[in-house]
Amino acid sequence: MTSLRTLGSSDLEVFPLSLGGNVFGWTADRTASFAVLDAYAAAGGNFVDTADAYTAWIDGNKGGESETLIGEWLAERGNRSDIVVATKVGAHPDYKGLSAATIKAAADASLQRLGTDYIDLYYTHFDDTSVPVEEIIGALDELVRAGKVRAIAASNISPERLQESLDLSDREGLARYVALQPHYNLVSRDTYEGPLQEVASRSGLAAVPYFALAAGFLTGKYRPGTKVESARSGRAEQYVGTERGDRVLTALDEIAQAHDAQVPSVALAWLAAQPTVAAPIASARTFEQLPALLAVADLELTQAELAALTAASA
Repeated sequence: MTSLRTLGSSDLEVFPLSLGGNVFGWTADRTASFAVLDAYAAAGGNFVDTADAYTAWIDGNKGGESETLIGEWLAERGNRSDIVVATKVGAHPDYKGLSAATIKAAADASLQRLGTDYIDLYYTHFDDTSVPVEEIIGALDELVRAGKVRAIAASNISPERLQESLDLSDREGLARYVALQPHYNLVSRDTYEGPLQEVASRSGLAAVPYFALAAGFLTGKYRPGTKVESARSGRAEQYVGTERGDRVLTALDEIAQAHDAQVPSVALAWLAAQPTVAAPIASARTFEQLPALLAVADLELTQAELAALTAASA
């Protein structure tokens, strides 16, 4: 049985891989989404990540499609209390920004789509620097006190604004961020390491990194001379043939072979072993892609292997 990890100072206990819901209603239809969710839950997974803006970028979509599918799955399986549902506010076309009124209205809309009366973990998706942290934290605190949200978190925020928010919560006795969702992986380390990671570490926040597999590059599918048909290939291909990308893939290949593991499992294992990281986020379009992601729960790299990957990714 895979041991669960506690998210920061909250009482939320989560599987060491968070299942990304960004593909639900995009590259995974209802049937495929349910199959992935079923397989994840069957393996002991309990931490599903989505956002109210998913999948507004698709023609004909309004945003909220991912939440709706997850809500329908929770209702059909009757397992709401077993799943830690994380969603986000601030980027939905109808609920842009983080004014108090927007946060409260967006939360109600998310609750309706998810078919639940509470959100386990509620992130501010992108910081809105036009709004004082007092207003943002105040609105989130009201949601927690009303029982609509169990714990709050932040994503895409500067170290300064994060610290300011934490200081306010401590000073005023308001709901306090317990987690942070940074862009972080083997080929994008400076997006988290440094001041942001230091604030998280000092303040006891759990990191739940997105782009954990660099939009697919760290699956090992993207190599020089190889064409991958994927909706995300543009993002992944920026790393193909780069000096750092090549070094990282070489190190991943060697360590994967030593463990009889798959490349993405090793990439996620490195990330999961980094300071403050509780659970990387990764998504699967099909349930066949899931075992390589779930393997992170049991794959333990040696200190030498971790150091080799860290050096390769420098």
